[in-house]
Amino acid sequence: MDGYDDFLRELKERIRSAQVRAALSVNRELVLLYWQIGRDILIRQQQQGWGAKVIDRLATDLRQAFPEMKGFSRTNLLYMRAFAEAYPDQQIVQQLVGQIPWGHNIRILDAVKDPRARLWYVQKTIENGWSRNILTLQIQNQLYNRQGQAITNFNATLQSPQSDLARETLKDPYVFDFLTLGESAQERAVEKELVKHITKFLLELGVGFAFVGEQYPLKVGEEDFYIDLLFYHVKLHCFVVIELKTGKFKPEYAGKINFYLSAVDDLLKSDVDNASIGLILCASKDNIIAEYALRDVNKPIGIAEWQAGLTKSLPKELQTELPTIEQLEAELDAVSVEIADEK
Repeated sequence: MDGYDDFLRELKERIRSAQVRAALSVNRELVLLYWQIGRDILIRQQQQGWGAKVIDRLATDLRQAFPEMKGFSRTNLLYMRAFAEAYPDQQIVQQLVGQIPWGHNIRILDAVKDPRARLWYVQKTIENGWSRNILTLQIQNQLYNRQGQAITNFNATLQSPQSDLARETLKDPYVFDFLTLGESAQERAVEKELVKHITKFLLELGVGFAFVGEQYPLKVGEEDFYIDLLFYHVKLHCFVVIELKTGKFKPEYAGKINFYLSAVDDLLKSDVDNASIGLILCASKDNIIAEYALRDVNKPIGIAEWQAGLTKSLPKELQTELPTIEQLEAELDAVSVEIADEK
């Protein structure tokens, strides 16, 4: 039949879209229900002096009344109470917190105590579609404290709101947990490891980065030059040049990446692209020296530190006892199953 395939494809897309909307609606209603239960428990404990044992009694009675529902365990009722205490404003629950699954909310409640940081992780989960495991890793790596912390000259070289978005795109330090190289590794070896684990590298860089190439060649005049790592950022609409250094930041690094940015803007940038941005990743830096190095540079550049995971600051005798990323992910998956079973 003429047009049947197109008709079927449109129907499938419409059904999938409806399924997503229905799932989001169900999730929002469930989270709101849990918040209301937690709020009511809090009110009665405060106004009528009910003790902690009411949680056990409620768990038993609610499971008897609703045997088909798995969310009325004692543990989950305690989470409902903590959830209502953490978010006393129902509007926040309806408009923001209710957009992420209950399991995500539990992880944030358990691991994040700063109210502003909690809402930040909620917002980033919505924006980036983080799974529960990815959310957990971002919290463990203290993304909230690192985001937007790189030293930059964006205010002087970019117009608003591009400057604000660019600044929030960078972080300091960058944590490359997946690197297995020692501290004496050369820059090319680190580059190869980053490209080898490009998915995890992109996760740490953040949403919007698209990998273009390693040791990307540029011909300027009669000479060939090579960019350590070249990316394109789909939200900033610009190329991002990354120079990787295994030692301490030096002022001359700013001049080198400024040269690369000029070349990229001339040779690669199109009329629809914004000005290219540079990022110098060093093992360490003196913040004052970094600020001076960027003060009169006319290209947008950021400077941040990178580290190969949490093992960097631990005694050597303890480093071998730490789990690998793969072991952590397996453990997180196991915990997720346990929580799901309990609920």
